[in-house]
Amino acid sequence: MPRKSRIDAFGAVSLTGFAVLLAFNQVVIKVTNDGLQPIFFAGLRSLFGALCIYLWIRARGLSARIAPGTVPAGLLIGTLFAVEFICLFLALDYTTVTRVSVIFYTMPIWLALAGHVLIEGERLTMMKSAGLALAFLGVSVAIVSRGGGDGEASLLGDLLALAAAMGWAGIALCARATKLKEVRPEMQLLWQLTVSAPILLALAPLYGPLLRDPQAIHWAGLAFQVVVIVSAGFLFWLWLLSIFPAASVAAFSFLSPIFGVALGWALLDEAVGWEIGVALVLVSAGLILVNRPPRTAR
Repeated sequence: MPRKSRIDAFGAVSLTGFAVLLAFNQVVIKVTNDGLQPIFFAGLRSLFGALCIYLWIRARGLSARIAPGTVPAGLLIGTLFAVEFICLFLALDYTTVTRVSVIFYTMPIWLALAGHVLIEGERLTMMKSAGLALAFLGVSVAIVSRGGGDGEASLLGDLLALAAAMGWAGIALCARATKLKEVRPEMQLLWQLTVSAPILLALAPLYGPLLRDPQAIHWAGLAFQVVVIVSAGFLFWLWLLSIFPAASVAAFSFLSPIFGVALGWALLDEAVGWEIGVALVLVSAGLILVNRPPRTAR
């Protein structure tokens, strides 16, 4: 498909569907954690995901050779990937999907803040700064409010979700500001999965028994993560990013926390108090402002 200058109907439907998929993914992690220890679960996901991505690269006749000068950046991005998912999977073990959704999807905010300092041409405008302030206020409301409804609100879980968002921003920053920006997206993803798998599996025994009485639904959750999220989902996102403008694609990110809160309420019967509602509105408004493209002079 040729590159396009704006989001069309196909792009809007695809990006909205992807936002729903990411939100549903949090529910899957939450449920699967009941059967598989979170870090072990994340390690298995990276291990089998790396195999799937490698087979995809070979099937398309692409090269899986390591580009010169990319090893340090590859090790860094893989380590950041491990840190992100240690924090995210544990966050979903300690607190609710609704709370994690509001906090975790603030990633573009932290990326914008880091990009202001580290990436040339990524300076914060007044509008982006306002968006950053709104989102920060929203996260503060979510973390300070302890009304979890079902007793699952956890300060540790909230802080882990925030750390996961910053880890995700670090991955995006690494992909854009290091030698990895010169390699194909598939190789960037392969670096993340290949490096993170041994780190996660080595650390897993430190977090308790690897199995928590797994049932068929938990193994299905692992398979969903490997095939639908890590392999097909991430590659589909990268494909959309290669077709549509990056700023327009990023603008759809504000839908993920909205869908996350809705699915946590609908599928897991999680209570959504007014504090989470206020936090969701503030974070979504902040994301819209940060992702809004600057006006061009006519």
